[in-house]
Amino acid sequence: MQLLSEAGRFSLPAPGHVRHWVEHLRSDDLSVGTYSVPVDGADTQQPHSEDEIYVVTSGRAVLRTADQAVEVGAGSVIFVPAHEEHRFVEITEALTVLVIFAPAEGTRA
Repeated sequence: MQLLSEAGRFSLPAPGHVRHWVEHLRSDDLSVGTYSVPVDGADTQQPHSEDEIYVVTSGRAVLRTADQAVEVGAGSVIFVPAHEEHRFVEITEALTVLVIFAPAEGTRA
């Protein structure tokens, strides 16, 4: 067992950066990290080759795909399939998202 005590906690991006990502756990079958985007930040991610589950722990934004947009906030849980273009936009409160990749991020690249 491993307690991921920092998972889901907001972290300010480094000076000059628009977002912050930290990985907390990696195994062959999954990885877990926290994605933080301040109100004045930007989600610059590209589609991943792995499936993702997003669990919003704090903040408010819109998650946009090519054909859909949904408002998200604390407690929202979203599935994004591998290769789907997606981005958090309209961030009105600093956004903190627990991200679960399966299999682990980058292993299908």
